[in-house]
Amino acid sequence: MVNLIELEFTVTKRFQRPKINTELLWRWLRRLCNLAVPTMSTSVAFASIFSYIDSVNNFFSFSPFGNYSPPTAKFIINEIIFLIAMVVNKTFRLMDGEHNVIPTRDEIRAAYQQGEDATLQLFDYLTWELHTLQDQLQALQDQLNKNSKNSSKPPSSDGLKKTPRTKSQRKPGNKKNGGQEGHVGRTLEPVEEPDHIEVHVADRCTVCGKTLEDVEADDYQKRQVFDIPPVRIEVTEHQAEIKTCPYCNARNMAQFPPDVTASVQYGNRIRAMAVYQTNYQFVPLERVGDFFQDIFDHRPTETFTLEANARCAENVKPANDVIKELLINAHVVNFDETGLRVEGELNWLHVASTHELTYYTVHPKRGKEAMDAMGILAEFDGVAMHDHWMPYFNYTDVIHALCNAHHLRDLTFVHEQYEQDWAEELSQCLLDIKKEVDQARLYKDELDPDTIKEFEDRFDKIIEGGLELNPPPQKEPGKRGRVKQSPPKNLLDRLKGHKRKVLAFMYDFDVPFDNNQAERDVRMMKLRQKISGTFRTAAGADVFCGIRGYISTVRKNGCHVLDAIQDALRGDPFMPSGCVGE
Repeated sequence: MVNLIELEFTVTKRFQRPKINTELLWRWLRRLCNLAVPTMSTSVAFASIFSYIDSVNNFFSFSPFGNYSPPTAKFIINEIIFLIAMVVNKTFRLMDGEHNVIPTRDEIRAAYQQGEDATLQLFDYLTWELHTLQDQLQALQDQLNKNSKNSSKPPSSDGLKKTPRTKSQRKPGNKKNGGQEGHVGRTLEPVEEPDHIEVHVADRCTVCGKTLEDVEADDYQKRQVFDIPPVRIEVTEHQAEIKTCPYCNARNMAQFPPDVTASVQYGNRIRAMAVYQTNYQFVPLERVGDFFQDIFDHRPTETFTLEANARCAENVKPANDVIKELLINAHVVNFDETGLRVEGELNWLHVASTHELTYYTVHPKRGKEAMDAMGILAEFDGVAMHDHWMPYFNYTDVIHALCNAHHLRDLTFVHEQYEQDWAEELSQCLLDIKKEVDQARLYKDELDPDTIKEFEDRFDKIIEGGLELNPPPQKEPGKRGRVKQSPPKNLLDRLKGHKRKVLAFMYDFDVPFDNNQAERDVRMMKLRQKISGTFRTAAGADVFCGIRGYISTVRKNGCHVLDAIQDALRGDPFMPSGCVGE
């Protein structure tokens, strides 16, 4: 019936670090509890309170009120009765649906009649209640005001409500909208040798009406139409000759092509199209059949598509092994992870990528166990760009760099929600450093030491100013564990403690400003889950990740995706070479 957590907090707050004979107090509390709250289980209600009480032989050495004389047993009994009554009364009022927990006039009058100490105790309780409600209100406001622009929440969580006007990180220019002067347009250009020519005869004069059938054309006006020819499934029959040797009468049969293994089968082009549809365009199996039926007037089974995917995934394993090895030896690699449902359960998709390479893996865990299973970070000694997920810091042989896109969103949230100007100043500082690095990258490999020192001092000054506005919170007496800090204080501590990781892009031009590369590589995988939902089997998830990583790498290297899939199905997948990342 009683709120034990609140009772525990109220009693221990009143008697800070009490030195009470627990056995004696236990008898008193039991008697008091039977009088004040007969329905409450005494042993349960006060068991947690005694974990805070130090056993001391001399009970009367306890004095929680400074230089006052030691309290009598009757005084302590009255104090505890008052505290129990207050907490129990509040609990009953909440259970009855009354959310106003302000003391009633009778409670205030009772405290006043008990004297100064009881009145102060009531004031302390109300102060604590006020701070608690303020913290809860701030937490709810923080949660309500977070969106994809000022936090790591995905855009899909924003819903259909009208959001505040986006504050773009890019400054507006002076140019008008639309095509700019000097922009090279793209249009459909005629070809020199068209596939087909259709001649349209001028058979009669439009003026006099005489026939022109026997008159030769003086010239032609040409117009070209680009279109897709009618497509249909072609069936190629392979016939292997069988001959009898005239010398020894042995029967000899010619060899079929290596990929022709059955009396009736599908070819690699249609297999590649099925793999392309499911793993690149994220078309569900049934709609893959619809696609073939509508376009080619032929509908393969879903089993055919699954077998084509499995065959492709097996054939691209050597390519993925090369991709993995190249990532291990790269200078900078972007890492990220996101939830992915497999067999109805939450799993985690992990990605390691550069602007030329992509490697995916799925694991039931999100942290270090999954990262070790991926097999890249454990052997990597370059720069790991990530979003501050703590398990990454278990790898001490790598140089860590943190995503500043996350920092900019967090700073935007602090500035909007808490109206602290230092957050906007620090955002501008990071963007100014990025601009300086982008300009310097055109003609040199690093910033001047004086420029670096100037930006570091500016960064430190803003952080110190923010810390002055957000001092460490005081620990509540009797409370265990770390003290909860405000979001601005947490962000300041993170930025200060990881300064070199935050500014890694300033020290090394190969390090990107953000982790957008990995997030772009993850984004399409989330789209696949939105379309098709869960993976039915873990093997299916592995097949998809293997093919998708191969396709992503093919595209990053400027190769034709469909041709690369056909090559893989023939057993000759695209092999990236010489790519060492950023």
